[in-house]
Amino acid sequence: MDPGIICFQHCGPKVFCFSLPERCPVCEEDLAQANFSLLPFRVPYPFIQASQYPCAVIIKPTTGDFLNDYYNSMDLHIGVTTSSGTIVEFDKNGLRRHRSGQWGQCLLLDQAPGPWAEHWDKTLLQICKQKCWSSKSYSEHKHNCYSFVLTFLMSLNYGNLSNAARSRTVFCEKFIVPRTTSAGKYISLYRKLKEFGFYVHRNKNMCK
Repeated sequence: MDPGIICFQHCGPKVFCFSLPERCPVCEEDLAQANFSLLPFRVPYPFIQASQYPCAVIIKPTTGDFLNDYYNSMDLHIGVTTSSGTIVEFDKNGLRRHRSGQWGQCLLLDQAPGPWAEHWDKTLLQICKQKCWSSKSYSEHKHNCYSFVLTFLMSLNYGNLSNAARSRTVFCEKFIVPRTTSAGKYISLYRKLKEFGFYVHRNKNMCK
């Protein structure tokens, strides 16, 4: 799903595109004969396939995907993966475990290392057995996906992640906002390229 955004610098400003053009969009010099001040490289793709990241906390837009549909005002949906990459989530349909492609473009908030796998799965199973995670008990604002994940993380007792989970606001500030802010720059760039084909940016910090 990585669209493969390329960045290069030839005659001054950085240029972003999906494929290297024959001529520089800024000075129109033939790039086949040109010397680059910054060789073309692929801009890191910020999103992951959830099933490939075991023992992880993940988020995605409640509807649609990040690249094409997401804006800052939209709701996000949070879930976790087991040590085998199975996705566990709680929503209006209740508690679900699956490996569907609905989490093919999500952000990784944090991931526990291998030695934590057994404790992670055991704690997650204990939380899932609680009767409060049924479709009937779901409340969009008071008892939702966020409630489920934070309850699990507090029980996990996993360092800073679990400490932050004690407060919805603190967890959001420390783990969600930084990831969505960083991803937002990639999303904005992707949409510019879809509209114009290339994007010239003169800010030296853009590729960092």
